[in-house]
Amino acid sequence: MLILGIHSGNHDAGAVLADEYRILAAVAQERMTRRKTDGGRMPVEAIAECLAIAGVGLQDVDAVVLGRGAFLSRYFTHLRGGRAAEQAVRRLLGREKHKSMEREARRYACLDSLSMFDRDRFLADYGFRPDADLAFYNHHRSHAMATLFHTDWDDALLYTADGGGDNVQYSHRILRDGELATLYGGDEGLLLPPNVDSLGLVYGFATQALGFRINRHEGKLTGLAALGEPVLKDRLAAHFRVDGEGRIQSDFPDYPALRQFVLDWAQGQKREDVAASAQALLEEYILEAVGRLLRVSGSRRLGLSGGVFANVRLNQRLAEELPVDEVFVYPAMSDQGLAAGGVLIYLLERDGLAHWLTQRQRLQHLYLGRDYGAAIDTALSAAPGVVRQEGGPVAPTVAALQTGRAIAIYTRGMEHGPRALGARSILAAPGRAEINDSLNDRLGRSEFMPFAPVAKASDADHLFDLPPQSRYAARFMTITCAVKPDWRSRIPAVVHVDGTARPQLIHRDDNPLYHDIVDGYGAATGVKALVNTSFNAHEEPIIDSPAQCVRALLDDRIDGVVTETALWLRADKSG
Repeated sequence: MLILGIHSGNHDAGAVLADEYRILAAVAQERMTRRKTDGGRMPVEAIAECLAIAGVGLQDVDAVVLGRGAFLSRYFTHLRGGRAAEQAVRRLLGREKHKSMEREARRYACLDSLSMFDRDRFLADYGFRPDADLAFYNHHRSHAMATLFHTDWDDALLYTADGGGDNVQYSHRILRDGELATLYGGDEGLLLPPNVDSLGLVYGFATQALGFRINRHEGKLTGLAALGEPVLKDRLAAHFRVDGEGRIQSDFPDYPALRQFVLDWAQGQKREDVAASAQALLEEYILEAVGRLLRVSGSRRLGLSGGVFANVRLNQRLAEELPVDEVFVYPAMSDQGLAAGGVLIYLLERDGLAHWLTQRQRLQHLYLGRDYGAAIDTALSAAPGVVRQEGGPVAPTVAALQTGRAIAIYTRGMEHGPRALGARSILAAPGRAEINDSLNDRLGRSEFMPFAPVAKASDADHLFDLPPQSRYAARFMTITCAVKPDWRSRIPAVVHVDGTARPQLIHRDDNPLYHDIVDGYGAATGVKALVNTSFNAHEEPIIDSPAQCVRALLDDRIDGVVTETALWLRADKSG
């Protein structure tokens, strides 16, 4: 059975195609349209790409699952009177609006989104079979189920947190004795007045206050936080609390008031101190909330998802300061991961929890985009001034890295989620701190954004103080840990100012080329890690197609590209 999951929210739209419990393809809309965090409509480009990867068509899809995102007004069947007339006029004028199913469900206090939706017209307009099943999924439940599915836990606390979805900003679920209980954050939230409680939005508003873009530049705030002091935290923290049930609360009347407070709070302050204060607030209250819920549940396994958990420093503190045996952060933790969770909810509703739990599998990799295969070598061979190096892909790449060159690796399918994990990564030697400035300058990035190391999983203890509970998360670069003191001066390009790093631990079976380059560099230099940063310029999505890769090479973003067959260097970088 082919199941297509779709997220059409205002940002991070995307699609996932699954054959029963096996994901065939997962694609973010931004990678297709080249518009960062693209959303606000049906992600038809991402859908088409998923189908093309699997070699199937729209008529082959058996079920379509939708989040409560943006859809053309023609599909909403509940509009009456003036609202219906306005939309009819707009359609005639070619100015039809997209409307949010979440907002409409809240406005009409309706939990059954299908009852407000023209299923037949939607399926026909987009080319699906008329007998295809159609269902809607809950935002935070999707976050949680995507996390749980990629574990083998018998008991767990599943905690989600983000800027908001389906009228809640958090959810708390407990798996115990084969039962999954929702403590907070289910569909009933659509019927309640909004809670003004989102620390994710506080972080986003602080991002705006520093002149950056919300839902896009929160990572800049995290980078700046390491350079400041949380001297402003208490004034903001006075408005928040964690209640006895582990729910975060505030005394702000609404989100406009909260946003204005944060903007005023940050006015005239050092940007590093604003960032450090927002970071400290987030860490303190999430730690307290999750800690209380762990005591209630008695679980020692913690599953995390939602945009808040893109914050790797927070994840480290949760793993190392709370009584847990394992933490797993779903790698597509932002709304990019919702479509996959929606598919899993559909299967859960169809099959029941007992069977669903038996189908779970630990996540091995995220190479779920298109694998262009030999097309990348064809494109590079035709590019002017690009020279193929002799000796296969690994040895020349190791040699080039030793001379300070920045080499992009282009292999397998594009990664699902926000991290580049060895399919569309830029590699560099970690022993020179100045590589951060030079490479950030070439990519047009902020000077304070840190890089991350990639290392073989078997070398983790050699380089890092990485506790057992963090190792699964570290496969996907979703958590920080301490770098061992004697290595901090040897790999300065990937060490944060507090002595931590955000490692990716790799296994050869998942990506042999990537693994062998890291292994070869370690054998040649004694340094068992490389810089891994995403293959994209500032404000651009991660590189997808061969043409985009070639353009980046010719634009001097990088010095060369390594593929499954060869290292390709610009002629002026060769020799």
